[in-house]
Amino acid sequence: MATPSSLLSFFSFILTISSLTIHTLSSSTDSFVFGGCTQQKYAPNSPYQSNLDSLLTSLVNSAAYSSYNNFTVIDSSPQDVVYGLFQCRGDLSMPDCATCVARAVTQVGSLCPATCGGAVQMQGCFIKYDNASFLGVEDKNVVMKKCGPSVAFDSEAEIMGRRDAVMAGLMNAGGPFREGGAGEVQGLAQCVGDLSLGQCQDCLSEAIGRLKNNCGTAAYGDMYLGKCYARYYIGGDHYYSNGHNDHKSGKGGDKIFAIIIGLLAGVALLIIFFTFIRKAFEGNGK
Repeated sequence: MATPSSLLSFFSFILTISSLTIHTLSSSTDSFVFGGCTQQKYAPNSPYQSNLDSLLTSLVNSAAYSSYNNFTVIDSSPQDVVYGLFQCRGDLSMPDCATCVARAVTQVGSLCPATCGGAVQMQGCFIKYDNASFLGVEDKNVVMKKCGPSVAFDSEAEIMGRRDAVMAGLMNAGGPFREGGAGEVQGLAQCVGDLSLGQCQDCLSEAIGRLKNNCGTAAYGDMYLGKCYARYYIGGDHYYSNGHNDHKSGKGGDKIFAIIIGLLAGVALLIIFFTFIRKAFEGNGK
């Protein structure tokens, strides 16, 4: 029979595997995409630094129960006022959202030390802060674009037609977060939550138009503007699942694996519990 120490080692292994699995589920959504900083800097230990620390703390705390929020930290001196917001991808759970925003805050601290403004885009969330108000202001400047390699499909015209149909569907959908697909073509778009519906439509129209023009017959494409983005992928689960993106079906497979590991750990616990009970009764019966 296994000794208590060996059983403890077994359970430690099970829990370690479960922890690694849970980390894998969130690692893709909180991976870094891009970031930027303003040139203006603040003095160490200044009122602005204190206000910025307060704002960043508010972003992290709010992400535990909301997928979008914005804050303004008021100060008696106008130059020390800080504006900021965070937004998570619309399909993220609250725990994943909070993890992503916390990671983004850490990233922006390393990327933009002592700068009055900074922004970081992760796979699953976005944060931005500045000493000049940007809330409710549309921004259609291209921040980052990326196109995959061109792929020769057997039915290229049909595939690209589906891509364009998916993009049109995203344009016609409501709300700041939009996703859709047609066969092997998957698409995703999102506006920052401080934009009005009209501003969102205008921004996405620009992003989608640029995406189609820039990426042509590419296997995937990303177009990030200042206040919105549009993305697509042709074929398989790559759209959400690897270093480029994070697919629901890919995450679903990881979740199923995590559940199986958890069930195995539970079954093992029950077996060991009943084995000890049986041994105890056998010992008392002697």
